[in-house]
Amino acid sequence: MSITATLPQVAEFLQRRHGCFIDGAWVAYDGPTSDVVNPATGEVIAKIADIDTDMLDRAVRSAHAAFKSRVWSDLRPADRERILLRFADLVEQHAEELAQLETLSQGKSINLTRMLDVGATVEFMRYMAGWATKIEGQSLDVSIPLPPGTKFTAFTRREPVGVVAGIVPWNFPLMIAVWKLMPALATGNTVVIKPASETPLTALRLAELAFEAGVPAGVFNLVTGDGARIGGGLASHKLISKVSFTGSTAVGRSVGIAAMQNMTRFALELGGKNPMIILADADIDKCVQGALLGGLLNSGQVCAAASRFYVHESRYAEFVEKLGAVVAGMSIGEGMDDTAQITPLVSRKQQTSVLKHIETARREGARVVCGGEPVDCNGFFVRPTVLAEVKQSMSVAHDEVFGPVLAVLPFKTEDEAIEMANDSEYGLGASLWTNDLTKAMNLVPRIESGTVWVNAHVLLDPSMPFGGVKQSGMGREFGRAVVEAYTEIKSVCIAH
Repeated sequence: MSITATLPQVAEFLQRRHGCFIDGAWVAYDGPTSDVVNPATGEVIAKIADIDTDMLDRAVRSAHAAFKSRVWSDLRPADRERILLRFADLVEQHAEELAQLETLSQGKSINLTRMLDVGATVEFMRYMAGWATKIEGQSLDVSIPLPPGTKFTAFTRREPVGVVAGIVPWNFPLMIAVWKLMPALATGNTVVIKPASETPLTALRLAELAFEAGVPAGVFNLVTGDGARIGGGLASHKLISKVSFTGSTAVGRSVGIAAMQNMTRFALELGGKNPMIILADADIDKCVQGALLGGLLNSGQVCAAASRFYVHESRYAEFVEKLGAVVAGMSIGEGMDDTAQITPLVSRKQQTSVLKHIETARREGARVVCGGEPVDCNGFFVRPTVLAEVKQSMSVAHDEVFGPVLAVLPFKTEDEAIEMANDSEYGLGASLWTNDLTKAMNLVPRIESGTVWVNAHVLLDPSMPFGGVKQSGMGREFGRAVVEAYTEIKSVCIAH
C-alpha cells in the first residue's frame, strides 16, 4: 500500500462553502446543501449548494447577456485560442491538485486521474483550442435564374449557436466537463455547466482556472444541484440554445424531450452494453489484457466499457481460465493508494445496483468464476467479477451494469457472433479481436456501433468522432464533428 498525501490546497478547497460561479464570481447560496462523499470510506468530504431554479435562471441569463454582448465571439479567433491555451496551461500546472480532487470524490485510482482525467484532458484542451482559428465556411456556385441577368455570389459561414448547457456525469467529471466546455468556447458560445452532485469538485475548480486564464465574466458559468430539477431546468430553459448531455439512456431521453419543447438543439451520449468479439485466430493473452483495460477501467464505470465478451468456442475455455486468474489476483484499495488496481464504485447506490446485477446473473444460471461480492469495509467496493456460462437470453447480456462485471459467452460462427453483438438496444462501442485483416475489414461494417476498435478497446483521441447509435444517443464528440455541432450554418446570398 502506498497512500498519496493530500495536498494542503486540496484540503483547503474541501473546507470551503461552495456556491455557484456566475458572471465571473462566486455567488453564495444560503439554501440547502448536498454531501460529497469519499467512495473509499463513505465519509463526507465536502458540501455543495443544492440551488433553486432562481439561481439557475440567474446563471443562464448571465451566459445569455455575455453572448448577446459578443464579448467572447467578437474576439479575434487567435485571441480566443490564446486564452484557451492559457486555460490548458493552468489546468496542467494544477494537475496534481485536480487529480486528487477527482480521486477523492469519484473514487478512481490516482494513477488514472493523473494520466487520463487530467493528462488526456489537457491534450484535448489544446487540440480544441486550435479549432478557434480554423472554423470555415464554403463558397457556392449557385444557379439562381431570377431576375434575368443578375449575378449571385453565395457562401456559408459558421456562427456560434448561443448559450450551451453542459450536463456532466459522475464517472469522468473533469474530462467530460471539458469535452463540452472547450468546443463550445472555441466556437464562440457561452456556457453553463452542471456537474453531477456526486462529483462536482473538479468542475468548481475548473471555473476558477478559466476565469484566471482570461475567459470573460459570464462566458463560463457553473451551477450545482439536483439532477432532475437543475439539469431538467437547463434542458427546458428558453434561453438555452444547445444542450449537451452525457449520462444514462433513461435520463437522456427525458433531456431530449425537454429540449425539443423549445426546439433546442441537443446532443446525447448515453449508455452502452459494449461487445468484445474474439475470433478463433486471436492472441488470447492480448485479449485478456484488452479485457482488463476495456472492461475494468475505472472499475467498469465507463459508458464504452467492454462488458460482454463473445469468444469463439475453440478458445472459450482458455479465455475464461486466463481472464479469471488475472482478475482474481487484482489488488483492491482506495483511489489514493497508487498500488490498487480496483478501486471503489462512486456511491452506495451504484454498489447496490451492481451487486443486484450479479445476483440476477447467478439466479439465471451464470457461473461466477471470481469476485461477485462486496468488500467488508465502509467503502463502496465490489470485487471484480468474471461470469461464465452466460447465455444471450440472460439479463447480464443485455442490461448495462456499469461496474466491474465481465460476462463471457461462446459462439460457433462469425455470423452468430455478429448477430449476438448486435442484439442490443445499445450501440456505443465494440471491438473485434483477430489477426486476419480480411475478416476485420469485412466484419467491421456489420457491427452496429458508433465506434469499432480492432485489437483494442475504449481508447479515444480528440480527432476521432465519438458517440453512439440506437439507444446510445445521437451526436458526436471530438474532431470536426463537434465543431459543427456547436455552430450554426448561415447561408449568405448576394445579388450583384
